[in-house]
Amino acid sequence: MSAPTRVAPAGAAKPQVKSDGGPSLIEKVLQVRSLGILAALIVLVVVTTMQNGNFLSSQSIRDILLAASIVGVLVVGQTVVMITKNIDLSVGSVLGLSAFAAGSVMSGADGAPIVVGILAGIAVGAVCGLANALLVRFGGVPALVVTLGTMYIFRGIAYLWAGGEQITADEMPPDFLKLGTATLLGVPVLVIVAVVAVVLAGVYLRRYRSGRDLYAIGSNGHAAELAGIAVGKRVLLAFVFSGAMAGVAGVMFAARFGTVDAAAGSGYELNVIAAAVVGGVAVVGGVGTVWGAALGALLLTTINSSLPVLQINQFWQQAIVGALILIAIAADRLLAVRAAQQLRKRSAHVD
Repeated sequence: MSAPTRVAPAGAAKPQVKSDGGPSLIEKVLQVRSLGILAALIVLVVVTTMQNGNFLSSQSIRDILLAASIVGVLVVGQTVVMITKNIDLSVGSVLGLSAFAAGSVMSGADGAPIVVGILAGIAVGAVCGLANALLVRFGGVPALVVTLGTMYIFRGIAYLWAGGEQITADEMPPDFLKLGTATLLGVPVLVIVAVVAVVLAGVYLRRYRSGRDLYAIGSNGHAAELAGIAVGKRVLLAFVFSGAMAGVAGVMFAARFGTVDAAAGSGYELNVIAAAVVGGVAVVGGVGTVWGAALGALLLTTINSSLPVLQINQFWQQAIVGALILIAIAADRLLAVRAAQQLRKRSAHVD
């Protein structure tokens, strides 16, 4: 008696392109890119240390990790949004608004526990993310356009709120400021926060169905709807998550620097997007990991710290980052072409 034939249900997700049962082509490319980022990071550190031995001092490493931790938290939220084939240009402004909110609460509420300021910053970020989500979901406007507009709106709100003033370290409680300098087993607390965010988001995207649904949405939103995925809800939650992560980064910013004004976080959005793209998150959606994006954040932060030590002109610093972005995009394009070729070969073989 022959075994019954199993028929896949309609709308079932297609497997990634594989060769001989091994890892998918996408996974191979992402692994190679991660190794490439690590190699570039190691070479950069070695060359810079040869030029200036103090580059690997404990204080220098601490400063790089602290700077990378803020960008790393932002890039976690940005990665989730980009996987869904969207983008959030407002994260820098949300960071600034959240940092000012946390600083205002901490400076204005005498004796309030620091958790109040932390929650205030995260709440402001989540509300900003929700505003982006609603405009994208129900406004029918591309996320690029929506978040470009809200980037200026949120920054304008921060300037209006600040009224030309700034919050200084002596106005905030010492316990809150200690978050920016405290360590646990020798590791800065802010770095631990960033690592925890990356690990939790990475596990969620890889292990949970709702996380894998985000990749399906980014690959083909219409097919994802036919497969029964709540596309609108998932995208909405992705933007809220990105806003909340920007809120966390805002709290970290306020605690680390102590002085907060309306311009806090200016320019961060471009660094975050660059880190995500360099780390393997495709601008066309459906591809990428938070692990790679975090490595991209660490690489770009190290570049920004090492190139001045190497006495390289500011223009070339920006040009190098731009070249890395173009190389990453070219690699994404090559990946897409190779994947399409293998799919055609598999289809021809089946026929």
